[in-house]
Order: sequence, then C-alpha cells, then structure tokens
Amino acid sequence: MFRLEEPADAPQVRDLLEASFPGFGEADLVENLRRDGDMVLALVAEDDGIVVGYVGFSRLVVEGGDAPFHAVALAPLAVYPEYQQQGAATRLIRDGHACLAAIGETLSVVLGEPDYYQRFGYSNRRVAQFASEYQSPYLMALSFGAAPWEGRLVYPRAFAILAENAAIQADDRV
Repeated sequence: MFRLEEPADAPQVRDLLEASFPGFGEADLVENLRRDGDMVLALVAEDDGIVVGYVGFSRLVVEGGDAPFHAVALAPLAVYPEYQQQGAATRLIRDGHACLAAIGETLSVVLGEPDYYQRFGYSNRRVAQFASEYQSPYLMALSFGAAPWEGRLVYPRAFAILAENAAIQADDRV
C-alpha cells in the first residue's frame, strides 16, 4: 500500500533511512525538515503494516525574480533492498509528482544519479542556469508547470546541517 506518511510512521521511517544510507544523515535530515516545518509531502510504501519505502519532498525557494518562488526538493528516497526492483520507488516518485501537481507545485529539484532520475523527467538542462552549492551533473529538475529557469536555489536549514555533519565526519576519517 502507498499512502501519505503519518506521524506514527516516524520511527519506522528512521529505521528505513538508517538502514539505507551510511550514518544517520538522511534520518536526521528528515527529522529536521519535519521539525522546521519544511516537509511539503512525504509518502510511504507499506507491507503488512511495515514501512518499506519512503520519499520526501521539502520546501525549496528560488530567489532572484520579482518574488521568491516556491519549489520542492526530492530527498531522500529509500526502499529496503528486499523490496527494490519491484516498482516501489517508481510508484513513490510518480505518486509524489501527482500529489505535488495537484497541490499546485510546479518545480521539483533532485540531487541524485542522472541515469535513475532522468526516467522520471528530471534533467540537468532544466536546472543548469540556477545558482546552487550543489550545481553539478547530479543536480536536476522537473517542471509540472510554469516555473523559473534561473535564480538561486535556497535549501532549508536542515540541508546545511546535513552538509556540516558530513564534513565533520569526513574530517574525522582523515
């Protein structure tokens, strides 16, 4: 079953994210996004009452036009290995896009593997004119409607915390 995330899902989502990514970064990211009120949409895949997949879309702001433009950032996406290759991640992303379009969102940005996210319509070309500390071939965007083609991408504070913690962990390994 695929559905909106509920508050009671938080412990299972954290377990999934900790199992899917090294360290606690993504699990902490989601908790910080929730705490700060920056989560726009979160969906889960469930099997017999167990959360087996998750996708989150948080608030992102594009600055540089007449007024700030609201967009979303897709992060993170996770599915337990035993449920991968069965369409769960695809369904989470496609359902997420449908929900976002239905609530009036028009631009989604992702930092991820191009070969994977391009099949959902994300492209680096769509985000190439944006200023971002994440600007690279892995930064991609998808439009559902009218949205700017340039400006500065401003991520929620939770992403800066994630980057700071990753830098600290990298320093500890040196």
